[in-house]
Amino acid sequence: MSTVLALRALNLGDLLVTVPALRALRRHWPRHRLQLATSGWLEPIVALIGGIDELVPANGLHPLDGVDSPDVAVNLHGAGPQSNEILDALRPRRRVGHGGHGWDGPIWTDDMHERQRWCRMLAAHGIPCDADDLLLRRPAVSSVAPGAVVIHPGAGYGSRRWPVERYAQVAAKMNRRVVVTGTERERDLALAVGVSDEDVLAGRLDLAELAALIAEAQLVISADTGVAHLSYAYRTPSVVLFGPAPVEQWGPPAAGPHRPLTVASARRGDPFTDDPDPALLSVTVDHVLAGVAALTSG
Repeated sequence: MSTVLALRALNLGDLLVTVPALRALRRHWPRHRLQLATSGWLEPIVALIGGIDELVPANGLHPLDGVDSPDVAVNLHGAGPQSNEILDALRPRRRVGHGGHGWDGPIWTDDMHERQRWCRMLAAHGIPCDADDLLLRRPAVSSVAPGAVVIHPGAGYGSRRWPVERYAQVAAKMNRRVVVTGTERERDLALAVGVSDEDVLAGRLDLAELAALIAEAQLVISADTGVAHLSYAYRTPSVVLFGPAPVEQWGPPAAGPHRPLTVASARRGDPFTDDPDPALLSVTVDHVLAGVAALTSG
């Protein structure tokens, strides 16, 4: 059977912004075997995209061992050179990606939303793509807290972490059950939000359970993280706080029930620092409560 292999060896939010592109590949090559090389721990979410025949476990930008030469290699990871080299090593018959480092295609531009970026790239190769085709299937499991407000205070780097005491002030103003999510390592941070221990779900949910929680939540309050992108994928109302990443590149779809908050004029723009970006710190508790009110009134 002919195969198409797409590379996106990153994290949850990074995967979710490529859902429209992956759907476009499925439609364009309906009889090919569609493989996705990505982080193995994302398998429960890959299953919710639909149309992916095989997850090829990828460890960052390391060679993909034991993979047969695909008919088509699609670089949804970046614009090279490392990601290009990984795919070139598989000796595909056709390459789909951005131009440069030995590949043909459109030139990479920074000033573009990530969902649009990959659709633009595919369109340049003759593959139609709808950037709004981002919704996920519902997981088979049910939410452990249907109708709750979900607060997710953690993030991969400090630059995206709004002060936890502000999350606690927001949680205290909610008039329904609040649950707090995060990883096991973020449990102490989650406990600091001040809800009851039984409502601190950090470290207690697998990815399918997290997806179900977000899909059935009343509201999500989060930094610009994978949880925020899950709220977009289920059209769950969300207030999302942006620091180093521009809303214009990583924000929610314009038509959705979402409120991105940031002070762009204060942005430092370094995603890898330990301290919160000034654009994030400039967002106040009152800003968040106003966003909540706008989404829940009526």
